[in-house]
Amino acid sequence: MSRRWQQFKHAMNRNRPAQFSLAVLVIFTLAALSAFFSPWDPNQMSLQARMLSPQASHWFGTDEYGRDYFTRALYGGQISLMVGFLAMLFSTLIGTLVGTMSGYFGGRIDNLLMRLVDILMSIPAFFLLLVLNAYLKPGIANIILIISALTWMNMSRMIRAETLSVKEREYVIYARASGEHPLLIIARHIIPNILPTIIVAATLNIASAILMESTLSFLGLGVQQPHASWGSMLNNAQSYIGEASWLAMFPGILILLTVLSFNVLGDVFRTAFEPGANRNE
Repeated sequence: MSRRWQQFKHAMNRNRPAQFSLAVLVIFTLAALSAFFSPWDPNQMSLQARMLSPQASHWFGTDEYGRDYFTRALYGGQISLMVGFLAMLFSTLIGTLVGTMSGYFGGRIDNLLMRLVDILMSIPAFFLLLVLNAYLKPGIANIILIISALTWMNMSRMIRAETLSVKEREYVIYARASGEHPLLIIARHIIPNILPTIIVAATLNIASAILMESTLSFLGLGVQQPHASWGSMLNNAQSYIGEASWLAMFPGILILLTVLSFNVLGDVFRTAFEPGANRNE
């Protein structure tokens, strides 16, 4: 594992886009966590200051209610990033559990779990997204649960494939022969050896989760007023795209940079961690 982390460090040192992506994510995360330092209340309305263009006192301008747009973007970043990370954690947990159980036990358990995954993957994710959101109350917790429920399937198939390979290795065969409990074998021997695959999939899942949250909020099905996320800010900006283009430009750029940065870092993890990914470099 330490060798793979050395490979990751080496890949980061010679990859300028990856360094830029990491810097972007660090800056965005620190800025979102420091939102309370802003002198403006993100929900304070001021009709006298509505629709101001970007200026020294309002870096991103103001929205249709006179609220400081930069402050709302900071607090919106808290929600968007929190949804991305928590949805990634839950989907990784479900995908790892299903994938390892399916790959290790095989037989009927494998058939049952993989057929369930096939059925869920055959249904358009966006359709499921809308149906689930229609039956659940709007809220951040439900958004996280919905996204988690829709993003674990691909990860479970990847982890199953890795588990099928790892379970045939000598130390796993010895652990089985010595009578060690299957769950302990999975926890001690299989998961630590497929951790690189889990890390790669989890990194890419964060980008997918942020994009899904932005899509839901853009359609008005996600974060509700007065709270803001980058997607809901884009949704509110639709009516003013002609007269106040900055209302759509700033949250759109934030979403674009965040998703691209996670995808770039995911590629670096894949190159460093997956066997043979950097063989030809």
